[in-house]
Amino acid sequence: MTTVDPDFQSSRRREERRARLFTRINAADKWFQVLGLAWITPLMKGAAGDNPKAQMAEVWRLLGVPILSIICFLMLWAWLAPQVQTSLGAVPGPSQVWTEAKLLNQDAIQKREKKEQHYDRVEKRNQRYIDRGEPEKVKDIPYTGSPSYYEQIWTSIKTVFFGFLIATVVAVPLGIAAGLSPTANAALNPLIQIFKPVSPLAWLPIVTMIVSAIYATNDGLFSKSFLVSAITVTLCSLWPTLINTSLGVASIDKDLINVSKVLKMNTWTKITKLVLPSALPLIFTGLRLSLGVGWMVLIAAEMLAQNPGLGKFVWDEFQNGSSSSLAKIMVAVFTIGIIGFLLDRVMFALQSLFTFTNNR
Repeated sequence: MTTVDPDFQSSRRREERRARLFTRINAADKWFQVLGLAWITPLMKGAAGDNPKAQMAEVWRLLGVPILSIICFLMLWAWLAPQVQTSLGAVPGPSQVWTEAKLLNQDAIQKREKKEQHYDRVEKRNQRYIDRGEPEKVKDIPYTGSPSYYEQIWTSIKTVFFGFLIATVVAVPLGIAAGLSPTANAALNPLIQIFKPVSPLAWLPIVTMIVSAIYATNDGLFSKSFLVSAITVTLCSLWPTLINTSLGVASIDKDLINVSKVLKMNTWTKITKLVLPSALPLIFTGLRLSLGVGWMVLIAAEMLAQNPGLGKFVWDEFQNGSSSSLAKIMVAVFTIGIIGFLLDRVMFALQSLFTFTNNR
C-alpha cells in the first residue's frame, strides 16, 4: 500500500488555495479597472506573495505617481496663483478654492432647509383650509428661491443624459443602416462630414428659435432652456456614436453575414443576433465619446440658454464679479472635470457588462 507524504499533501493544498485566491483577485480586477482602482490588484497580489517587489513597483506606478503628480500640480498652482493679478484680485490658490467649496456646501444645506420649511408652511396652510371646510382655497405654492449648487449639478446631469439619450436613439439605427448598406453610407457620409465640425455656439441660436416657435408656452413638462440645452447636446454628440456604430457594423466578419443569408434570417433577427453583438465594442466606444462631447458642449449651451445648471452657475459668477467669484468658478471647473470622469466610468462599466473587451 502506497502512502502519501503528508508534507506533499499540505503543500498541494496550499498551492490550490493560492490558485483560488489569485483567480478571485483576477476576477475582481476588472471591477477595480472600472472604478479607477487598478492599483488594488497588484497590492493584493503582493500581499498574497506574488513577487512583492514587482507588485509594489506596479502600485507605485498606478497610485504613487498620480498622487505625486497631483501634489506637484497643487504646489505649482499655490506658488503661481498669487503672482497673477486680475480685475477681481489675485488668482485663488488651492486653499481659497477649497474654502469656497465648503461655503457652497453650507449654502446648499441652508437652501435645502429653507425649501423644506417653505413646503411645510404650505402644507400646514392647506391643512388649515381643509379643516375649515374651504378646500377651494387649497393650492400648491412653488418654492421660488434660487437653486443650490447641488441642484444645479443635478440639472446639468439630467440635461446631458436627456440629450445623450436622444442622440443614441438617432445615431445607433443610422449607424447600423450605414454599416450594412453602402448606399445608406454614401447618403449619410456627406451630412456627417458637414455637420460634425459645427460648434455648439452655431447650433444654439437655431435651436433656440425653433424651440421657441414650436414650444410656445413654458409650462409644459420641460422648460425651454432645458430643451434648448439638451437638443444642442444631441446635435453635437451624436456623431461619434454614428461613426463608430457604422464602422463596427461594417467591420464584422463577412462569414456571419453569409450565415444569415444561408439561414434566411429576416433583417431584425440578423441585426439583433449577429450585427449588434459583433459591433457592440465599437458602439460603446462611440457612446463614451459622445457622452464626453455632450458634457463639454452642455456647459457652453447652459451659459447661453440660461438653463439653471453648472453652465449658468459659471456665467452668473462671471457676471457677478465679486471677490469670491473666481474661486467659485474654479470650484465649478473641478466639479465639471470630476463629473466628466465619473460619467466615463459609468459608460465603461456598462461596456464591461455587455462586451468582452478590455479597452479602458
